[in-house]
Amino acid sequence: MIRLLHTADWHLGAALQGWSREPEHRAALAQLVETARARAVDAVIVAGDIFDSLNPSAEAQRLLYDTLRDLRAACPRATIALLAGNHDPAGRLEAPRALFEIAGVHSVGVITRREGALDLSTHLMPIRDSSGAVGAHLLALPYPRAADLPIAGADVAGSATVWGVRALYREAVDAARAKIGDAPLVLTGHLHVAGGLESEGERRILVGGEHAAPPDIFPADAAYVALGHLHKPQKVGRETIRYSGALIPMSKSEIDYAHGVTIVEIDAVGAATAEHVAFTRSVPHLRLPRQGALAVSEIESALSSLALAPETPDDARPFVYLAVTVDGPAVGLKAEIDAICEKFPVRLVSLAVERPQMSEAPQPAPMRLAERQPRDLFREAFEATHHVAPTEEHLRCFDRLAEEA
Repeated sequence: MIRLLHTADWHLGAALQGWSREPEHRAALAQLVETARARAVDAVIVAGDIFDSLNPSAEAQRLLYDTLRDLRAACPRATIALLAGNHDPAGRLEAPRALFEIAGVHSVGVITRREGALDLSTHLMPIRDSSGAVGAHLLALPYPRAADLPIAGADVAGSATVWGVRALYREAVDAARAKIGDAPLVLTGHLHVAGGLESEGERRILVGGEHAAPPDIFPADAAYVALGHLHKPQKVGRETIRYSGALIPMSKSEIDYAHGVTIVEIDAVGAATAEHVAFTRSVPHLRLPRQGALAVSEIESALSSLALAPETPDDARPFVYLAVTVDGPAVGLKAEIDAICEKFPVRLVSLAVERPQMSEAPQPAPMRLAERQPRDLFREAFEATHHVAPTEEHLRCFDRLAEEA
């Protein structure tokens, strides 16, 4: 039996409203390393978006190297494969390949060809069990860029991009099968597969403007497909085509995801089972309230009810996503809420302002602009924006500006 740890979408170097995520990343990656050690995995597959940007900071790169060092110490014989995603600087994953190979790490940033054919020495690697026998093979393909895809002919029906992705995988699998026969084969992919649930902030990355590729681009005889890009742990198409999800929440819409890694077991005939292992969050992400919105007067009480220790260090303070309801002018609202939040050991990273729904009154017959007084237009615009009538002071200010104009 072969046991894999499938992970993706680390997004090292990410920030949230200016706050570094490094403490969260270090805590999550420590759990990843411990899971790999405890489960005695034979391979670790990182299916893309290792970094959050194409120009990662020195700190983000150091965190990657620290994690690879710890993984190698925890799993001395495991195959470790890094695949580039759409966020990753492919060249920076390719450049240190010689050094990675010394540590037994396979880093694949781009689709590599030799004399026109897929270079299997780069993309195909054995996965050995505890006895040293080859139990499966990994066909490691990174995020497919436009230059990686074959050009569709005029006779291709439907999306040329989806056709190109399908052709790339067909070529790769055929080449691998010609070399390994019917041995268990594990594929990777960093793309949006149709049927997967996306979250706020995930880019629609399939080249050519397409949204998603169908899951049948992956052959039925693949033992497992390790996907990256979507941040929710989930299967698509069938049980053995899976996203492991991100390590930590990357946006408000991901607060309820069970972030972690996926452990996959593959037997001698290629039958696979998958188990998602959720991690403990080092920093809470809190939506206040869980449903609906708070009045401004209720915010302080809601924060008090969290019973947070005042001495909580800055980098351990919860991230708070706050929704408030306002039925009047919102001038100075943000400053007022910031002043309330500063009394508590929290980090406000999102403020959603909701207004009561106004019942629609019957619309009068339209009037020509020449028939309206500017003061009346101002009053109506103010009420439509703030849902209250302007004060006399507002009207006097408008009159003064109108005279100056």
